Amino acid sequence: MNDNQQFQWKYLHPRYWLTWLGMGCWRLSVMLPYPVMMWLGKQLGLLMHKLGGYRYQIAEVNLKLCFPEMTDSERKQLLRDNFISYGIAFFEVGLAWWWSTERLNKHTHIEGMEHIDALDGRGALLMAIHYTTLEVGASALSARYSIDGMYRPHKNAVYDYVQSKGRRTRNPVGVVYPREDVRGMFKALRQGRIIWYAPDQDYGRKQSVFASFFGVTAASVTATARFAKIGNAAVLPFSHVRLPDNQGYRIIIHPPLENYPVGDDVADAETVNRHVEAFILEQPDQYMWVHRRFKTRPEGEERPYPKKP
Repeated sequence: MNDNQQFQWKYLHPRYWLTWLGMGCWRLSVMLPYPVMMWLGKQLGLLMHKLGGYRYQIAEVNLKLCFPEMTDSERKQLLRDNFISYGIAFFEVGLAWWWSTERLNKHTHIEGMEHIDALDGRGALLMAIHYTTLEVGASALSARYSIDGMYRPHKNAVYDYVQSKGRRTRNPVGVVYPREDVRGMFKALRQGRIIWYAPDQDYGRKQSVFASFFGVTAASVTATARFAKIGNAAVLPFSHVRLPDNQGYRIIIHPPLENYPVGDDVADAETVNRHVEAFILEQPDQYMWVHRRFKTRPEGEERPYPKKP
């Protein structure tokens, strides 16, 4: 077990008291009726949209690059809907961590579980993307299967501890691996573990090749193919979207990728990117457009984003 998964007395230091107070209020908020949480989330998202800021600018650039065929008004509407989704996600993270399994199951519908059952002990990557509903999708599946995950450590140690504990609440034997622990993930896959993994972000030049993403050259990770080959793992695309009118969530485990990897880093990255694009197009307002997806550029090409204030 990693250190962040165990309570430490240093977490009671006064510098963390405001964090604990915020966590307590957050946990109380998810006791509200689901429709009330969704309404409050929408208001929070609209406020975030109105305030704008650097992340707003990043999302604007991403949408313009990925959807050049849209009119300005269409992109503005998508951006507004996207921030509403971020506001709702605040409550969704809380319900994923703190709702009872019974209550969570009432709001989630999972399809494609036969693809996990067919693994018969073989390790697998659940190839997800950074939807705003990612915590709900992972938590709902963890209520039915023992899966591991990966994460980026948070700067606030108490938040990091609560996040790790929340992600393991339905699966105490599961492990959340730091993104850098490649060796640990290889070992887990060879032992037949299922690992949640999202390859849709820009992790820098060293871990990537340049491949097309919505028609734009983008640094695309090669790790998916490496995990599949070295870990002898199946790759199961995994999607989860919020349904309209407070109907809950549709979670789908798709059939494993066939003839993957092929051994060509660019071709394998293109295969992953096509699946990511298809997932995004299913519900583009629920994708995390605030990530600097195109920050790593080919030699001589400038970054498309404004400088951080």
